[in-house]
Amino acid sequence: MKIWKRVGCLALAAAAMLAVAGCGTGSQSAGSGKMQELSIGLMPDTDSLPFLIAEEKGYFADEGVKVNLKPFKSAMDRDSAMQSGHLDGAVSDMLAAAFAKDGGFDVKVTSSTDGSYKLIAGKAEPAADVKGLRGKDVSVSRNTIIEYVTDRILAKDGMQGDDINKVIIPQIPTRLEMLQNGKLAAATLPEPMASIAVRNGGRLIKSSDDLGINPGVMIFTDKSVKDKKKEIQAMYRAYNRAVDYLNSAPREEYIDFVIEKAGFPSEAKEALKLPTYHKAALPKEEDVTDCIKWLNDKDLIKETYGYDDFVIRLLDD
Repeated sequence: MKIWKRVGCLALAAAAMLAVAGCGTGSQSAGSGKMQELSIGLMPDTDSLPFLIAEEKGYFADEGVKVNLKPFKSAMDRDSAMQSGHLDGAVSDMLAAAFAKDGGFDVKVTSSTDGSYKLIAGKAEPAADVKGLRGKDVSVSRNTIIEYVTDRILAKDGMQGDDINKVIIPQIPTRLEMLQNGKLAAATLPEPMASIAVRNGGRLIKSSDDLGINPGVMIFTDKSVKDKKKEIQAMYRAYNRAVDYLNSAPREEYIDFVIEKAGFPSEAKEALKLPTYHKAALPKEEDVTDCIKWLNDKDLIKETYGYDDFVIRLLDD
């Protein structure tokens, strides 16, 4: 009886040791590597290109993180996907972040992006500067980053939003087409549509770059920031490698790829002028607070938010 009892004890001890070893292996596996997948929403603009390059070059894989890049044609579809839980993060802007938060859906701004927004006059338009557009048809999309930049450009020249006739055209390709067909005096466009308009005879009047403003940001849901911090940090390491690549590689190495993957028109191959990309960094405080003030002044959001209500530091950890 004592022998069987001793054998039983040894068996239990062996089982316990195996269980501990198994737990140790699982813990080691979790600590060493296996990261959760990230889903990132992209728009057909130059802000999205570092993500496409990071995927193509295997930089995400090198960092041990699986990033599922999901393209969207409209900001509305992107924001709906995020709020329904289908995205962890997205290439976005401060206005979209503020609208989400004011509507009860908490998002965090983790970095700025390198987007550029340009006021372009049509090829037959005689206006040589912003003041020359007074009283004329200028196309924007209502209550968006496009209208915000347009208002800031006007304000820089002592004008207000109602000093021009704002023609509301949400679809960017339609806005570009109407500008090129002479049905508008000017339009505010993102890249690469702005470069296409200039190549086809349009004229740059002023841009967000001229004003030194940058309302473009990368956002993540509050849940993703809490649950996938190391994955987001790994994503940014890969993003920074892609920035280095885009800033140094010959254009012919990547231009066909990015035109196809980003869904740019074929005209963009010759027209597109990429920005000098910057490694991931937090947005400037004035870029955040100025967007919020604009939204408050137009009664588009109820609350007055500060920088710390949105921006979270993940990059330095």
